[in-house]
Amino acid sequence: MSDPAPRKDTRGIVDPAELLSRVRFRRHTPAPELRPYLEHYWLIDWELPEPYASHVVPHPSMNIVFQRYGALGAPAADARASAEVSGIGLGLFTQKLTEAGRVCGIQFRPGGFRPFAPAWPVSAWTGRRVPLAEVFPDAGAGAGTGAAKDADAGAGMPAVTGGDTSTPTGPGTGTEAGHPATDPGLLFAVLSPDTDHARVAALDAFLLAHGPAPDPDADRAMELVDLVRGDRTVRKVAQLVAATGLSARSLQRLFARHVGVGPKWVILRYRIHEALERAEAADPAGGPDWAALAVELGYSDQAHLVREFTATIGVPPTAYARGVSVP
Repeated sequence: MSDPAPRKDTRGIVDPAELLSRVRFRRHTPAPELRPYLEHYWLIDWELPEPYASHVVPHPSMNIVFQRYGALGAPAADARASAEVSGIGLGLFTQKLTEAGRVCGIQFRPGGFRPFAPAWPVSAWTGRRVPLAEVFPDAGAGAGTGAAKDADAGAGMPAVTGGDTSTPTGPGTGTEAGHPATDPGLLFAVLSPDTDHARVAALDAFLLAHGPAPDPDADRAMELVDLVRGDRTVRKVAQLVAATGLSARSLQRLFARHVGVGPKWVILRYRIHEALERAEAADPAGGPDWAALAVELGYSDQAHLVREFTATIGVPPTAYARGVSVP
């Protein structure tokens, strides 16, 4: 039996055609043991003649991101490499890409991250990007994660820290403690191979060294988010309460611990994704029936949809459908 293919949609990417014309973007399926917890691996390489800003409306998903900036054929010593854990982004995520670089990312299913890092509720990382070693201490420089068995594999790969150095790097820590650098051998193992197969193997090895630990609550959280994502009739938290038998408070606690945001936020985010996708596919001359779409997606009226879309994307849906650039 062939491996299941990762999803091919561009949901959440603002102006996907423009992004895909500028970078090499592809998704890959993880090892069988990891598939219940991951959406996919995502790999990007680029060489740009001028800077480009990409925009994404984040999914309710945790990500681990390995990144390297600089000419792809340059010696490792000249690369700027780092790794970080990226919590759920609450607003529009914008990333400026310049010159050349490479990213190898892990997108977890909503609810699928905590079995690999059970020490903290997933809400601890919401809205934050922190160095990988803050969450996985054995991925720190000098820890020797085992991802690169050759002791010399990471020679010359600088241990650059990730995250915003102006903010604390983890729950209960301060900036005075510094930002833990990622093991150069791990960075080399993930970012240096020329083939996707080798990069995927390195990502598999890293994750399999950290779990997953069985967690029935994580399984339940993933099932509930899948229900919200796949069933457009689920428009209110009360419907999840009725479907699960949990109280609203228990449902909130489950989502905070294992998803990172509340169920209402998840419902609204997937509806914005749907509206963005409809705007992408719309005829610029006419566009969809926004009033009908607002009702279909569970908004109180068209004005409510327009407000939410504009607040998230930066332009109204009608302007976006006409091809107006996101600021």
